[in-house]
Amino acid sequence: MSLVLLAGFSQIISGQSLSASDVVKRADEKFNGEKSSMMVMSMTIVRPTWQRTIEFKNWTLGRDYALTLITAPAKDGGQTFLKRTTEMWSWNPSINRLIKLPPSMMSQGWMGSDYTNDDILKESSVVNDYVHTFEGDETIGGRECYRIKMVAKEDAAVIWGHQIRWIDKKEFLVMKAELYDEDGALVRTETGSDIKLMDGRTIQTRIELVPEDEPGNKTIVTIKEIKFNIPVQESFFSQQNMKNIR
Repeated sequence: MSLVLLAGFSQIISGQSLSASDVVKRADEKFNGEKSSMMVMSMTIVRPTWQRTIEFKNWTLGRDYALTLITAPAKDGGQTFLKRTTEMWSWNPSINRLIKLPPSMMSQGWMGSDYTNDDILKESSVVNDYVHTFEGDETIGGRECYRIKMVAKEDAAVIWGHQIRWIDKKEFLVMKAELYDEDGALVRTETGSDIKLMDGRTIQTRIELVPEDEPGNKTIVTIKEIKFNIPVQESFFSQQNMKNIR
C-alpha cells in the first residue's frame, strides 16, 4: 500500500487514489446501493407553530426507477409516487386519480416538506450531473471529511447551481451539505447524524434539512430500515403496482 498524492491531499485507500468524483460516487452508493435499495423512513416536518410526521417506504433500481409508498398517517396512507426514467406520476387512492408530474413540479415541496419532488424521486444525479473538485479538509461531527464542491454541468437539468458536500474520509458519509441556487445564494443546509450499522453498512440514519430563508422551518428524515441490492425488477416500477403496493 502506497501513499498517493491526490489533488494536493494525501489518502491511503487500498493503494489507489480517489478523485473527487470517486468520493461522491461512493457516498451516493451508501444510500442507493450499487444496483437497488429499499428503505423504511419517517419524515418530520417542523414549522414554528406545528409539526407532523409522515412514514413511507422507498424502492429504487439504479437511477431510472423509484417507487415511494406513504404508510402513515392514515389520511395519506396508500398514496404513491413513481419515477420511470424521465417520467413521474403520483397516485392518490382517496380520489382514485393518477397524475403525471410535469418538470415544473420537481422543485416543489414533497408532501409539504422542505424536500423537493426531485429529492425524493432522485431525478438528478449527484454523480453525473455535476463537476466535482476537492476544496480542502474539515472535521464535521468529529469526523475528518473531504470538502467537495459540485458545480452543475451546463446541460444538466438540475435545481441547484452548485453544492458543497463534506464527506467522511473513512466511511464516505455525507456529514453536511450546502445547496445553492443558480445565482450562488445558499438555499438550504443538510446535516447527517445518528450513525449506525444497517444491512452491513455504516450510514447516517438521521438527516436534518434547514432552509436558509425560512426561520423555524426544518425537515428531519429518520431511516428505520434499509436493504441494499435487493432482487427487484424493472417491472416492479409500474403504474399498476402504484395502486397495489402495500
